[in-house]
Amino acid sequence: MTFDEAKDKFIHTWGTLATQWGINRSMAQLHALLLISPEPLATEDVMEQLQISRGNASMNLRDLMDWGLIYKQLKPGERREFFIAEKDIWKVARQVAKERRRREITPVVEVLNELKAIPADTPEAAEFHRVMEGLSNVVGFADNTLNAVIKAEENWLVGQFLKVFR
Repeated sequence: MTFDEAKDKFIHTWGTLATQWGINRSMAQLHALLLISPEPLATEDVMEQLQISRGNASMNLRDLMDWGLIYKQLKPGERREFFIAEKDIWKVARQVAKERRRREITPVVEVLNELKAIPADTPEAAEFHRVMEGLSNVVGFADNTLNAVIKAEENWLVGQFLKVFR
C-alpha cells in the first residue's frame, strides 16, 4: 500500500468512525486530514485534498474549532488562515467525551430530573416515575463514565505527582 492509499483509507475510516461520536462524515474527514498533516493547512488545501466546497470546508472547520479539536494558526506574511489539529489522541478522546456529555447527556439529565419530580399518585404516574428513575440510572452511569474519561489524565497526573512525594 502506498502512502497516498494509506492516507485515503485513514481519512475514509476516520470519517466513518467519527460519525459514531456525533460528528458528520465531512467534518471527521477534515479532522483526519488535519490530524495527519505535518503542517497547518489553509482552507484551499483542505478543499483541494478532500474535493469539497468552500462552504463545506468553512462550516466544518468552524465546527471542529467549536469542538476544540482544531486550532487556527497564523503564519507571518500570510493573509490566509491555517488550521492544525490537536495531535494528542488522548486529548482528542477527552474533548470528544466532554462535548458529547455537554450536547447529549446533560440535557437528558435535566429533563429526567424534571420528569422524576411529578407526584406518583396514580398507578400510571407511579409506573412513569419508575421508568424515569431507571432511565436516570442508566444516563447517570453514562455521565459518570464520560466524566471518568474526561478526568483520566488529571487523575493520572495527580497520582504521578503524589508518588514523587512518597
